[in-house]
Amino acid sequence: MKELVVVSGKGGTGKTSVAASFAALATGKVIADCDVDAADLHLVLSPSVLRAEPFSGGKKARILADACIGCGRCEEVCRFDAVSRAEDGSESYVVDGLACEGCAACTLVCPVDAIEFAEAVNGEWFVSDSRHGPFVHARLGIAEENSGKLVTLVRTEAKRIAEREGLGLVIIDGSPGIGCPVIASMTGASLALVVTEPTLSGRHDLERIVGVAERLGTRAAVCVNKCDLNVEVAADIENWCKLKGIPVAGRIPYDRLVTDAQLRGLSVVEHSDGPGATAIRALWVAVDGMLES
Repeated sequence: MKELVVVSGKGGTGKTSVAASFAALATGKVIADCDVDAADLHLVLSPSVLRAEPFSGGKKARILADACIGCGRCEEVCRFDAVSRAEDGSESYVVDGLACEGCAACTLVCPVDAIEFAEAVNGEWFVSDSRHGPFVHARLGIAEENSGKLVTLVRTEAKRIAEREGLGLVIIDGSPGIGCPVIASMTGASLALVVTEPTLSGRHDLERIVGVAERLGTRAAVCVNKCDLNVEVAADIENWCKLKGIPVAGRIPYDRLVTDAQLRGLSVVEHSDGPGATAIRALWVAVDGMLES
């Protein structure tokens, strides 16, 4: 089974538009949205949720008001200002769930064991059906962490479905940047397609994420999106890729029909036969060949 992860050094490069079009073009695949901090692939795929599961990425403290004696030791040791006096006029203390980092220091100093330290629900993950096949995606809660753990869960479930259904490919819409969720998205993938844009910041972010791929031992290829907006920088990016031995799998010109497709909730290749869609189809042929090689 092959795993193709579409990533970018920063948000807004067109990564999800490319991944959505690949989902429409590929056969025998499972689709996974691993951009759990700001998931948006579902806006294009319009999935029907078959199963929803809570995600717990850690633990948080909760003070039992009836057992609390109001000594204040928990507030003294909390380094995240998550503990404060209750506002109901009682002597007990409360924990702000958004501020609690789950360090458990308060539970160690409480003299009457009045603090619970239990699994916290940080988000949800879903198994859905879409017009392009099985789709696994997730939603991380507001101000919640452990997105890397949630990404791993989404990938694992997508691979499990692919194995069960006899499907040979998992297409992953990865997270932007180079942080923990990106590492969780890329580790062990068959190929990472890095979508970049011809700007100085785009070039810089490309170098960073290619460095991550090298550290992980993940084969990388590059796609230059909106390649005609700055021809000189686009050429500079391609020359850098050549020096690094990284194949440039495709070039996508700027096309207003891409935005039109997004507004209609469609992938680019479903919406038009314009220059953007034509370039993405050629990109898929190149990427599919790399996966087979």
